[in-house]
Order: sequence, then C-alpha cells, then structure tokens
Amino acid sequence: MPQRIWLVSELYYPEVTSTGYYINRLAEGLVDSFDVHVLCGQPTYSNRGIRAPRKESHNKVSIKRCAGTTLDKNVIPFRLLNIITLSLSIFVSALINFKRGDKVMVVTNPPSMPFFIALACRLKRSSYFLLIHDNYPEILIAAGMARPNALLVRFMNRLNRSLYKGAARIVVVGRDMKELVTRKRGGNASRIVTIPNWAELESVEPSSRDHNPLLDELGLKEKFVLLYAGNMGYPNDLESIVASAALLKDKEIVHFLFIGSGVKKAWLEESVKDRGLRNVTILPPRPREDQTNFLNACDVALISLVDKMLGVSMPGRTYNILAAGKPMIGVVDAMSELAMVIKEENVGWIVPPHNPERLVEAILEAESDRSRLIEMGTRARSAAEMKYSQGIAVRDYISVFTESTVDASVGPKGI
Repeated sequence: MPQRIWLVSELYYPEVTSTGYYINRLAEGLVDSFDVHVLCGQPTYSNRGIRAPRKESHNKVSIKRCAGTTLDKNVIPFRLLNIITLSLSIFVSALINFKRGDKVMVVTNPPSMPFFIALACRLKRSSYFLLIHDNYPEILIAAGMARPNALLVRFMNRLNRSLYKGAARIVVVGRDMKELVTRKRGGNASRIVTIPNWAELESVEPSSRDHNPLLDELGLKEKFVLLYAGNMGYPNDLESIVASAALLKDKEIVHFLFIGSGVKKAWLEESVKDRGLRNVTILPPRPREDQTNFLNACDVALISLVDKMLGVSMPGRTYNILAAGKPMIGVVDAMSELAMVIKEENVGWIVPPHNPERLVEAILEAESDRSRLIEMGTRARSAAEMKYSQGIAVRDYISVFTESTVDASVGPKGI
C-alpha cells in the first residue's frame, strides 16, 4: 500500500485563488506516488458562495471539506470568525480521519491551522509537515496590524518555536524565508527545505502585445503599460505605485493598469480619483484561464511589498509573469527571494519599498530601452521553463515525504 498523506489547506478545488490552485496541483501531482487525501474548507475567495460536496474524489484525490463560516474575508472580524470556525471544524475532522503513520502537510494560512493539526497529529500518532506561504507574526507587523514587542507577537513566537520543533519538515517558498525560519529556530536549519512555487506553463505563455485583446479593449496599445495584477492587500505597497503614477501624470505615454481585488482596492480607487490620475486604469479580477491575455497586456509587470516583508512571503504571481515572458519591477527588499530571482535571471529592476522617486527612475529607464525589454522577456520565459515548473516542484515534494526520518510510531513532539 502506498504511504497515505494528507494536505490540509483552507483553500482547495474548486477554489482557484493562489493557495487553492497550488495545493490542488500539488495534490494531483503526488497521486502517482502516494495515497493522497485533502482536508479543506468551502470556497471563500474567487468561488465564494459555491457549496461544494462535503466528500468527493477529484482526479484521484480524496477530498473532505469541513464546515465553517464563509463571511466576507475583507472584513477583519468576519475573517477571524472564518478562521476560528474552520480551524475547529478541520481539527475535529482530523481527529476522526488521521491514522497512525499518516504524513500530514498543513499550509500556514490561516495561522491557527498548523497548531490544531499539530495537536491532532500528536494525538493520532501521525507526523506533520509545515508549508509556509506567509510567516506569522511577521506579516502582521509588516502590515501595521501588530507591534514587534506586542504580547500577541511574543505569544505567537513562543508557539512557533514549539510548532517548528515538532515538524518532520518545514517547507518554505523562498530562500529569504528559510533564513528567517532558521533564525526563529535558534540557528538550526535542519529539516527546512526551500521549494519555490511554480509557473503555469501549460496555460500561460508569451503573446504579442500588438494583438492583445485587453489592450485593444482599453485603447492602450500605443501606451507604455505597467501592470499590477493580483492581491491588493495590506502587505502590498500600492502607495508607491500610485505616487509614481502621480509623478508621471504628465508623461502621456506611460499608463498604469491594475487588475485584482483586496482590502486596499477601495483606497486605490479613491486615491486615483482624488489625484485625478487619468494615467491609471483599475479592473476587477479576471478569470485564471485569461492569464495569457491580461499578463501580456503590458510592457513591464509590477510586484510590490511593503517594508519589513523580508523573509515573510514570496508573491506567487512572479512565476506566471516569468511564464508570460514579461520583465518586471520588484518593489521589494533587495535581499528578498523576488529580488534574487530578478537579479539571477536578469529580468528587471529592484526598487526599495516606499520610494516612488526610485520607482519612477526604473520606469523611465525601462521605457527608454524597448529592445532590452524583449531580451529580458526571453530570459524570463526560459527561467520559468528551466527552474520553475510544476514537475520540478512536485519532484521536490516527493523527496520531502519519502526522505522524512521522523518516527511516526512515536509521534511529533512540541505541541
């Protein structure tokens, strides 16, 4: 019998938003090597309102969906209620379904989930693996939602030390994240593995902007277009992009295109209106299957994070921008994983957060040398194919599960 593994995630099929997409494809990529099961909640993001079956098998993956509130995630009290109800529901289901010797990988979103799963694994004598997409409590500090010395932060750090101690493996999606987690483990890098997310090479590819339907629709074909596509949340430095748009409002050839949603979108719309920025267009999220169209509706892509995000998160959309063969400007810490990718592949510019003047300089440099952008785009697609494919990532996850040395008969310690 193949080893039974569980993937535990708030989001999963039919949810296609970031984490849901990656966990879905990971699970389906593992089915030839393991007996794969998923514990998840109902859709709360792009497919919010859909009631998926409580149990089903999809593409050889056994799915168990747990009850929980699905209120508007952009309202913080509602989001907290969603987290609490889903975590408790998944905990109960884990106690019912986990068996001795199972291997369980849990995503660190929401932040309470790993602790419930670690406890369930200890009680059921299973081993747990952490998949860190966002580091807590650091992301709360960067977003301005907690102070570094706050009681909540100290409490979470203490819990994390115990959580990390009991994990069979800790998978992070960036090298800067590995450094941060190593420090949080007292300098111990053992059991920490870096596996980047991947590009959707099967559905995203370069295409000519000269025949781009979205640019035609918006009348932007003659403009130099900078695209921000993705989440507009507290960790994203939209403020610098808007400020740079204001500084460039008299340079008519430059246009900023935003596509997405999030808690900062209302602020974005209001700021653009108040400043009278006619060089900015804001659109709602577009379907995942339309990515080749909208990711190619630009000359340069923008990815931004606020200050203090070093080691905290790696924007997953980076890899599809590479797949689309687009240069990018990363508004990020120069030591971040995103900055490393940009430098290693020579596919763009790095600008520190909260520095719109430097961002303007990078934009003008990009606009002045179109032939250089073409070369960057070619390198971007090549990097996606050679380094950031799903096949490479799945192979590395298989190694994580097969090479684990945790004695499941003893069970994880720490929680």
